[in-house]
Amino acid sequence: MSKYFGTDGFRGEANAGLTVEHAFSIGRFLGWYYGKENKARIAIGKDTRISGDMYESALAAGITASGADAYLLRVVSTPGLAYATRNGDFECGVMISASHNPFHDNGIKLINRDGEKMEESVIEAIEKYLDSDLIAERATGDSIGRVIEYPEGVEAYERFLIKSCPVRMDGIRIALDCANGSASRIAPGVFSALGASIEVLNADPDGININAGCGSTHMKALKDFVRENRMDAGFAFDGDADRCLGVDENGDTLDGDMALYICAKFLKQKGEFGSDSVVTTVMANLGLYKALDAIGISYETTDVGDKYVYENMKANGHMLGGEQSGHTIFSKYATTGDGVLTALQLMRVYVESGESFSSLKSDVRIYPQLLKNVSVTDKDAALNCSEVTETCARIETALGGNGRILLRKSGTEPVLRIMVEASTDEICEDCANAIIAAMDKAGMLIEIK
Repeated sequence: MSKYFGTDGFRGEANAGLTVEHAFSIGRFLGWYYGKENKARIAIGKDTRISGDMYESALAAGITASGADAYLLRVVSTPGLAYATRNGDFECGVMISASHNPFHDNGIKLINRDGEKMEESVIEAIEKYLDSDLIAERATGDSIGRVIEYPEGVEAYERFLIKSCPVRMDGIRIALDCANGSASRIAPGVFSALGASIEVLNADPDGININAGCGSTHMKALKDFVRENRMDAGFAFDGDADRCLGVDENGDTLDGDMALYICAKFLKQKGEFGSDSVVTTVMANLGLYKALDAIGISYETTDVGDKYVYENMKANGHMLGGEQSGHTIFSKYATTGDGVLTALQLMRVYVESGESFSSLKSDVRIYPQLLKNVSVTDKDAALNCSEVTETCARIETALGGNGRILLRKSGTEPVLRIMVEASTDEICEDCANAIIAAMDKAGMLIEIK
């Protein structure tokens, strides 16, 4: 595990865990690293957090001090920045966002020239630089970089989104919860251009209301709005709009697993599915796998993180993958999860199939899922303890094909994550408690978080 950068960038409380000095140093490194032979061009985007301006200025100062040019897209989604980086001949892109976290957090995500998450070798070099006394060579004279406004990067991305959807939505009533984040700039215009009759919620960012009781992590308001106003569908995005959760006409959630099923089934029926395999993380619901089995679609699983989903898709030529949380990747169009693109692809299915979303998801029976975090004395020892392994084996035998157990280690804490799926909430609770009791009996339990 990296010291600063996790699977989704360098994240922390603004000016505490992640400081303006960090941003300046990262900018200095990137400008130097990519400008060794020719003047580098680096794109910068941000969501709507109050600290975004500070990090944007620091990054741009560091980049230009090292002799590279900084192109500012201003407010844009993470997938929008990835698109602009890939199609605008940039050496790399930097996204300033803490995704679904509250406003007082922020983060720095790095995108390579192909629009993918940055290579680990570059991340490791940046971390070494941050912890060293080295100072990248300073540019002087006419070799100092420039800061360039780049609104055309966002405009090109919006045109791409509109073109990606082959259907019109005239007369269809859609609610959009923009989380007071990046989607506020992008989603309403795109859906309006395709003819949808939209109602927009939480698209008035003030720097501190991003994700505040809204968006994909707080779905109640959108659900109630769709139900009470008899909308045809609703979509909620997170702060940087790389994830999307939907709502059907009854106000029921369409999570990432449902999106994968609906789109996979449709694409297979249309003869557009390619490898006939969906990529999920280990946290996908058992109900998704059973539904995919029923229609002859295979699946592969990865560790948690859309980074790992995309790596599998790229290595094996798969065109659809994602996470239950709403990161859905369509490799025909994108290199990362894209919330607005996901909503558009779901609306394509809605229009071309002529079915409501409640009908489109009716074949998937979502199993109750329980997650408990347990502090232990030693993660590896607890995972391999005979008391625990025997208890898990006994439970899985009893569950048969109607449930499963997954034990995962936290990457940053002395914590085991226990996930249980079964036919009822009560069975999930009983199974989790039995595993925790086995840890306690073995003397490894500290506390249940």
